[in-house]
Amino acid sequence: MKHAAGGNLLWGPWSRLGVAIMLVALIADQLCKWWMIYVYKIGERGKVALTPFFDLVMVWNEGISYGLFPQGSAAGRAVLVGIAVVAVLALIVWLARAERGLAAVSIGLIAGGAVGNAIDRTIYGAVADFFSLHAFGYYWYIFNIADVAIVAGVAGLLYDTLITGHKMVPKSP
Repeated sequence: MKHAAGGNLLWGPWSRLGVAIMLVALIADQLCKWWMIYVYKIGERGKVALTPFFDLVMVWNEGISYGLFPQGSAAGRAVLVGIAVVAVLALIVWLARAERGLAAVSIGLIAGGAVGNAIDRTIYGAVADFFSLHAFGYYWYIFNIADVAIVAGVAGLLYDTLITGHKMVPKSP
């Protein structure tokens, strides 16, 4: 498939890097979740305090970030998985148009995290979250490796766009 500029809609010069990063993020996320659930058995342990500011705890998130839009039904979960699939396809198209490595890495991180959480929704009916950061009585939301990948990817895209000066500048004739 070709896009309007004449390039390939699904593959570009940075696609190999972005897909590799996506796979690394996805595998790291799924291996961590498998280990936490089936080997470490975090669900049986309750809250495990590792430091004064970091705990491990098992939480099944039926919604999206911060537990928003909880979906307790199969249809609701299917909608969230469908949204993730559409988002990943859009990210693949964006990746094909990426002009720099940082954008490709960032897009790969976001896509890998989205796929990891979509797999959880498909297999378990909810996303497995384990990591809890807290300080001075304030608890941040409980998260997983996929969430870290998504946040890092968004931060990378913001940096790429705002700091590196990525601008749509018309070329002189």
